[in-house]
Amino acid sequence: MHSSAVLLIEFGSIILGLGLLGRFAARFQFSPIPLYLLAGLAFGEGGLLPLGASEEFVAIGAEIGVILLLLMLGLEYTASDLVSNLKAHYPSGLVDCALNAVPGALAALLLGWGPVAAVVLAGVTWISSSGVIAKVLGDLGRVGNRETPVILSVLVLEDLAMAVYLPIVTALVAGVGLAAGSVTLAIALGVAGLVLFAAVRYGRLISRFVSSDDPEKLLLVVLGLTILVAGVAQQLQVSAAVGAFLVGIALSGEVAEGAHTLLSPLRDLFAAVFFVFFGLHTDPASIPPVLLPALALAVVTAATKIATGYWAARRAGVSVKGRWRAGGALVARGEFSIVIAGLAVTAGIEPSLGPLATAYVLILVVLGPLTARYTEPLALWWSRRRGDSGRGVPERATEVREETPVGD
Repeated sequence: MHSSAVLLIEFGSIILGLGLLGRFAARFQFSPIPLYLLAGLAFGEGGLLPLGASEEFVAIGAEIGVILLLLMLGLEYTASDLVSNLKAHYPSGLVDCALNAVPGALAALLLGWGPVAAVVLAGVTWISSSGVIAKVLGDLGRVGNRETPVILSVLVLEDLAMAVYLPIVTALVAGVGLAAGSVTLAIALGVAGLVLFAAVRYGRLISRFVSSDDPEKLLLVVLGLTILVAGVAQQLQVSAAVGAFLVGIALSGEVAEGAHTLLSPLRDLFAAVFFVFFGLHTDPASIPPVLLPALALAVVTAATKIATGYWAARRAGVSVKGRWRAGGALVARGEFSIVIAGLAVTAGIEPSLGPLATAYVLILVVLGPLTARYTEPLALWWSRRRGDSGRGVPERATEVREETPVGD
């Protein structure tokens, strides 16, 4: 009875604290992710007030948080959207991978962490934060800009790449051999392809089966189906997150919209618990030794993300100002960088990888909104200093068209 009471007190304090931190972040219009990570650092190993009784419960909540993050991500897209995006924008996705995954892999190898940690850190530096970027675009009033579809296309390709990347990382951190890893990847790709085919061909039938006019029944069916598929996927060493992502893709229309509305509060709750859980397992004393490498990696990959957005927007015919805005908007890293690092931390791959990922995300989740706002004016100021201001008139003419919202 006593331990049960302590668990309730600790978990209730965590949830209350997260709510207050979220309100504080909303008041000053920035992402609450760094505050959640800092809260985990404060109450974890080596923190100010380590928690003990609620750790196992928080671990389960964190796992559900990852599943819900990927489910909600899948609900954002239909299978046809993903296929069309892949066909139209795959060069931008390849450039994004080359410019942003390679620095992370090289950094891990230079630090002497080995090839498995290199693959993990490559993913940490590659994937941008869809949640932070979407919020920043809304706050800056850029949803209707011409460069915004380019930004979203890059994010969609990253999300699709996660379905291939996560099974690879899961197999690597599990320490399976090359043959077993190849089988795992083949299963993951086969399942992903099968689900995409079924979603394109039979999406309406699947959605009709899940559909319900009663919100309670819809919530229970979608949530139960997602956790069941995630568990089966994890049993097959494919990754629970990929299973959840594929469930989201398979649902479409009113069912997807209804599930998105019902599950959004749960996603926010358990995602916050996930960030706290990651912080709980990171000793604050382990961060200072990796702070300089994290800062250097953040600077390099902020520049490569800006270059990625600039290149992708230029390929789409967006003007120079829009290209700089697209690049600056893509800088933020967040939830999926932590998800990827969490796989390695749980498997005990490299003790310093978790602290470096934490510091890296803390830096870029704060820097991302700043680069989104100031990359364009700083680039134009530098251009004028170099005597390129003669191109300003046509750019301003193009800019008027860019700021006009695009119709649905």
